[in-house]
Amino acid sequence: MFLRAYLRASTSEQNAERAKESLIAFDADHGKKIASFYVENESGATLTRPELMRLISDAGEGDVILVEQIDRLARLKQADWETLKFMLAKKKLMIVSPELPTSWIALKSSDGTEFTASILQAVNGMLLDMLAAVARKDYEDRRRRQMQGIKKAQAEGKFVGRKPDLKKRASIASLLESGHSYSSIQELLGCSRHLIADVKKESLIKSATPQR
Repeated sequence: MFLRAYLRASTSEQNAERAKESLIAFDADHGKKIASFYVENESGATLTRPELMRLISDAGEGDVILVEQIDRLARLKQADWETLKFMLAKKKLMIVSPELPTSWIALKSSDGTEFTASILQAVNGMLLDMLAAVARKDYEDRRRRQMQGIKKAQAEGKFVGRKPDLKKRASIASLLESGHSYSSIQELLGCSRHLIADVKKESLIKSATPQR
């Protein structure tokens, strides 16, 4: 059984590795060591997350996925959450989080009876569903409040929108032109794949527009 830590932040401006040391300390307290880290800056509201998919692909049967909080793993719609659970169950992957004590049983492979482990696993599954639903609601509430704030600012003539980072976009465009992959650009610039795709789309539109 290997422990694989998944760290995620929503934007490139946030530090996805912020929780790394606390997770290392948590595992040390339980006599374990993290085998590998998977770090990315992507929204938790989408399943299109390369590092999460790579983690699942790399994992062996019965491995543990360690996350700081459940919302780092999922702010998904119910259908997408069910899809992710199916992918995890297919390899019998277990989710462990410091915020979910019932999940810690996965770190104690030889402790207790099989019956006790089964009961705790069932309880853990129900709590995971609940925390995933709470994470999704929190995401939707914040999005709704954000949109309400934008509409209010627009009505008052105060909203000018978020200014794009032109320097970073230019760097991405240059790297794309030189043949760099999305993954290498992410590593070099610390930006999201969504931003790279947006710059790529903008470049294609420009190249397709007739020059006068």
